[in-house]
Amino acid sequence: MSVIRLLVLGAVRQHGRAHGYQVRNDLEFWGAHEWSNAKPGSIYHALKQMAKQGLLVAHEVAPSTVGGPPRVEYEVTDKGTEEYFTLLRESLTSHDQKVDVLSAGVGFIVDLPREEAVALLKERVRGLADWRAGVTDYYLPEAGPAQLGHIGEIMNMWLHLADSGAEWTRGLIARIEGGAYTFAGEGEPFVGVLAEDDPNPYATGQPHPGDAS
Repeated sequence: MSVIRLLVLGAVRQHGRAHGYQVRNDLEFWGAHEWSNAKPGSIYHALKQMAKQGLLVAHEVAPSTVGGPPRVEYEVTDKGTEEYFTLLRESLTSHDQKVDVLSAGVGFIVDLPREEAVALLKERVRGLADWRAGVTDYYLPEAGPAQLGHIGEIMNMWLHLADSGAEWTRGLIARIEGGAYTFAGEGEPFVGVLAEDDPNPYATGQPHPGDAS
C-alpha cells in the first residue's frame, strides 16, 4: 500500500483544510521523513495527484506574500475519507508490509472506535501467527539456523520478527483495552499538529513557493 497517501490524507484531515507546507511540517514534526518516504517532493506530488483523483479538493485562497502562485489549501472529500479509512484499516492488519505502514497506522489509530482498533490488531496477531507457522514448515527452530547453513539465519530472523511483532501488538492491545488514549466517539483525541505560526524544530527546509501544494 502507499504509505504517503495515508499520511497525507490523515494530515489534511486533522486540520480540516491545510496547505502543502502545513502537511509537510506536520509529517516532519512526527518524524515521518525519517521512517517513511514522506519527503517534500512526494508530499506535494501526492497532494496534486489525490486532488486529480477526487480524494482531495483544492481551494485557492490567497496570493503568496512572496509573489508566487496563490496558496492552495486542500480538504478531504467523502471519497478521500473512504480511502483514508480503507488504508488505515489495512495498515493495522497487514503484517507483511514495511514498518512505515504500521507506523502510519498507529499514528492515526485513534480515528477508529476503540473496539475496532482492538479487533484489527488482533487480526494482525493472527496474521503473524500464520506467517510464523508457514516459516516453520521449512525451518525447525529447535534445530537452530545452522540446519540450513547460513541461509537458515534468514528464517531465524523471520521467526524473531514474527515473535517480536506479535509481542508488541499484544502489548498495544492490552494498553488500549485497559483504557489508554482517546478514540473516536470518546471525546477530543490527542492531535499532534502544529499551529501555523508554531516553529517546527524538525523542519528540513523552507516553505514551498506559494505554499502550493
